[in-house]
Amino acid sequence: MSNARLAGRYAKSLLGLATEQGQLEAVYADMKYLHAVCQVSKDFVNLLRSPIIKADQKNSIINAVTKDKVSLLTNSFTVLLVKKGRESDLPEMATAFIEQYNELKGIHQVTLTTAVEVGDALKKSIEDKVKAESNFGTVELTTKVDESLIGGFVLEFNNNLLDASIARDLRDIKKQFTNSEYVNKIK
Repeated sequence: MSNARLAGRYAKSLLGLATEQGQLEAVYADMKYLHAVCQVSKDFVNLLRSPIIKADQKNSIINAVTKDKVSLLTNSFTVLLVKKGRESDLPEMATAFIEQYNELKGIHQVTLTTAVEVGDALKKSIEDKVKAESNFGTVELTTKVDESLIGGFVLEFNNNLLDASIARDLRDIKKQFTNSEYVNKIK
């Protein structure tokens, strides 16, 4: 069970401490690393959430995963989480930290989903267009490939969704025919 409120509080505390100690960028990089580890390794997340594995074993495994990859502050933070029994919320804390950092720095997350892989020139063009249209200072573009779109793209940012995919167009056409919108116009 994840607790977004708790994760946000821990992330805010870590953000404040990192800012106070002048290590904000280092801790941000550490949280991105931990977030990536949690995304890639479901076994690691299961380890964090396991009530069977003892705290000292979790500490040593987390230390092995993060050895020479995270700062001393982040390492101390993970040790504190295990000591307090909150290590199960580490994935959510990493996500919350990244979100709070982005908000602090004015970075906007944009996700582009296409049917095929797109080139760097097109990515740059879309970044520039989103910046210009939305008055965003900094944009962090993430790309995904979803072949079910058939063609076109889906753009997500700030809880907005712009669906310009062929799959959506086909769904709209199917809906129009099933609702018989054209039958009345023929008569």
